[in-house]
Amino acid sequence: MSNPFTQPPTKEQKAAADEFTNSCVFKAGFSGIAGYGIGLVFGLVLSGIEFSSPVDTSTSTKQQIKTVFRDMSTKSLSSAKNFAIMAAIYSGSECMIESYRARNDIYNSIGAGCVTGGTLAVRTGPRGMAAGCAGFAAFSAAIDWYMHRDD
Repeated sequence: MSNPFTQPPTKEQKAAADEFTNSCVFKAGFSGIAGYGIGLVFGLVLSGIEFSSPVDTSTSTKQQIKTVFRDMSTKSLSSAKNFAIMAAIYSGSECMIESYRARNDIYNSIGAGCVTGGTLAVRTGPRGMAAGCAGFAAFSAAIDWYMHRDD
């Protein structure tokens, strides 16, 4: 019996793989996973720089190290979760907007930024959502303009 992993993929298999990887669900999920990883590293670095919990000097060194690592892990996991949610919402909404509009331009980024900012600020009420929408849309427009200024 031959090994199926050594055979080249068929045209149907390639088409199915392309269709799956180009779906908005895949893009949002993959961005969420990547955002989680980036947020984990970002949170770890920032928690190492900004240590806000006072260390109890009356405890042993081993206990102090455990406390510091526990605090760093809590901040890092929180940052990872936030980055994952933000990346998944932004990527998914940008993909859906681009699919609907059938264009790839700066307005997709602006719309996705508005959706992401408004969604992340949903607990703050309509004014907070509007501010989140405007702020994230402006940031998305600036980043998109910078990334594509040579096109």
